[in-house]
Amino acid sequence: MADEQEQPDPGREAADPAAPSADAAPDAAPAPDGAVPADAPAEDDGAGGPTRVLNQNEIDSLLGFGEEEGQGGDRSGIRAIVDSALVSYERLPMLEVVFDRLVRMMSTSLRNFTSDNVEVSIDNITSIRFGDYLNSIPLPAMLTVFRAEQWDNYGLLTIDSALIYSIVDVLLGGRRGTAAMRIEGRPYTTIERNLVERLVSVVLSDLSGAFDPLTPVTFRFDRLETNPRFATIGRPANAAVLARLRVDMEDRGGRLEVLLPYATLEPVREILLQGFLGEKFGRDAIWEAHLAGQLWDTRVPIHAVLDTVEMSLRDVLNLEVGTRIPLNAGLDADIRVMCGDLPMFIGKMGRKAGNIAVQISERIDRDRGTT
Repeated sequence: MADEQEQPDPGREAADPAAPSADAAPDAAPAPDGAVPADAPAEDDGAGGPTRVLNQNEIDSLLGFGEEEGQGGDRSGIRAIVDSALVSYERLPMLEVVFDRLVRMMSTSLRNFTSDNVEVSIDNITSIRFGDYLNSIPLPAMLTVFRAEQWDNYGLLTIDSALIYSIVDVLLGGRRGTAAMRIEGRPYTTIERNLVERLVSVVLSDLSGAFDPLTPVTFRFDRLETNPRFATIGRPANAAVLARLRVDMEDRGGRLEVLLPYATLEPVREILLQGFLGEKFGRDAIWEAHLAGQLWDTRVPIHAVLDTVEMSLRDVLNLEVGTRIPLNAGLDADIRVMCGDLPMFIGKMGRKAGNIAVQISERIDRDRGTT
């Protein structure tokens, strides 16, 4: 009986979960700390796809700050949305004609000013925010603030260092064939500032002449600055028109930029909105004189109205040869002289040399309907 109680139960042994199975695979080596098993599911971004990090070029392209921005490329992305409210200079067609006229006038004026062969060309005309322009000015440079007297507002004229040293070199007798020396890292001298002021006076005079066919305006020199912060003439978010000009003097030259805020151009906005009408902006003095001369010689029929009578249509249809129409006008009644349907004069009926005549006594003001 004792031997039977000590004998192990084979069924209990098989049911024991802690007991190792005979055909079980050997235990695999434990994974190192921080490692992810190969069969572990990949993390996603919540939308079913793996997480992807954008590089800097993709971020710039999305925001619209690509490298082509400074080269006149089309803006896209968020930058295009932000700048969509910026007024384009293309909405002012006559402004391009003004700057084209300015280039031709400057070419002649600067040749007389420097006694050298000067060529002025226009690079481009763009619309820009005033704050962005101040941040993009390459220093050192001279910024001239000028005032439009008739418009009661200001503009900005920027001359880069290359043009400054070229003008100084030419006016002080520098030899041709040698590039102008550029000395960076020092303030401009009094002589350089005075020579630049003379150049600015020439440019502003030509700019006034370029606007003359549209409207008389005088641009006056206000002050000369070398720090863009002191040349602030508007809010950073204000829109402006920027014209970049290139001045070449054989092997020397530089850039000159004219900035006119839209607030400055507001008094003449209606004039600048008209289409391109030629150099004289649609006015031809020869044709105007010829047309005026022909108008004075034009024959215009006029008639004197003695009286007006109202009749019914039945009575008008019953009129026959010999029917008399009584008039209520007396000898001293006023006679109206008409030109078509327009009353021109008032006079008195009379006779002269056997003919019935009208002596004009008053002239009718057609605008107010009074004499």
